[in-house]
Amino acid sequence: MGLAVTLSRYIVRQFSAAVLAMLSALTLLVALFDFIELLRRAATRPAVGFSLVSQIAALRLPWEAMQILPFAVLLGGIIAFWRLTRSSELIIARASGLSAWQFLAAPIACAVAFGAFATGALSPLSAVLYARAERLDSLYLQSGSGPLSLAGGQLWLRQVDRALAPEGVSILHALDVTVRRRTLTARNVSIFRLGPDDALLQRVEATSARLAPGAWVLEGARVLLPGRLPDTPRRIELPTDLTVGRVEESFASPDTLSFWRLPGFIALLDRSGFSALRHRLRYQTLLALPVLTAAMALVAAGFSMRPARRGGVARMIASGVAAGFALFMVSKIAEEFGDSGALPVVLAAWAPALAGLLLAISLLLHLEDG
Repeated sequence: MGLAVTLSRYIVRQFSAAVLAMLSALTLLVALFDFIELLRRAATRPAVGFSLVSQIAALRLPWEAMQILPFAVLLGGIIAFWRLTRSSELIIARASGLSAWQFLAAPIACAVAFGAFATGALSPLSAVLYARAERLDSLYLQSGSGPLSLAGGQLWLRQVDRALAPEGVSILHALDVTVRRRTLTARNVSIFRLGPDDALLQRVEATSARLAPGAWVLEGARVLLPGRLPDTPRRIELPTDLTVGRVEESFASPDTLSFWRLPGFIALLDRSGFSALRHRLRYQTLLALPVLTAAMALVAAGFSMRPARRGGVARMIASGVAAGFALFMVSKIAEEFGDSGALPVVLAAWAPALAGLLLAISLLLHLEDG
């Protein structure tokens, strides 16, 4: 038992050092290409200086590290296990009576810990910094007016209407929506107020609207009731639990929200009538990240522990890199299908990770016990 614990600690140190070194190198490499792309986009904007471009690139570093983590676990694991095999340390461990499953348990647990840390601790940091980078990018490097420009300046939403008795819902449609200095304004606003049975109770037409704390402030609003003439235009306040930040976040990338905020925000999107598909996919992908990193570690072990005297080591390592890269790409392609709605969210997020884990376990069973 003492030998197994000591060996496990040693292998974990080797594995962790290789993964962290590979993660740092790959993140800096990706950041370099991102920085060059930002410089190219900033070349036509004299007001954007080198310091701003560097700031945007630096703010994206944690997000890029999260995207690269599975592949870093793969390459770092291959390097660590290959070194241990080349120095005959794993061969001696097997000769002492330890199976591969015994000394692989610790590095696999370490890989799971890397994924869990990225999901629970790195995700909040990367979300905050990535949101800041996206705001700077939108303000200085894009011609649009923010996330709402992607929707053509229009806004559709559904919200709980607590002003009705009994409580109902309101469906709001607004044109020419703009966000300036954290203030959302719109023109030509139509609001359909529905009862609990989805029956139309009244319709409100307003010339303009402003999202204030806790309420929509409607100017020049006229209330239309069945069988009655329209009221004279007046100011109306409609209660809401939306804020300008939440409206912007509903159009922004789910990467700007941390793992811990996603469940509550998904519920808010459902209540407000926004599509929560991308946010559900992001949440499930973060949940599956520890499983994906474990699968990458197992793939690395299966393709890099071949003794050098048996030959074909370079071919095995190259096959491991190709297999891990294929698994990484399949997971990203599945995310794209899930984002488009072609695949169920849970299947798109979990299927590649679980399939890779099962295939890697099968490979190790074949090599060790076959």
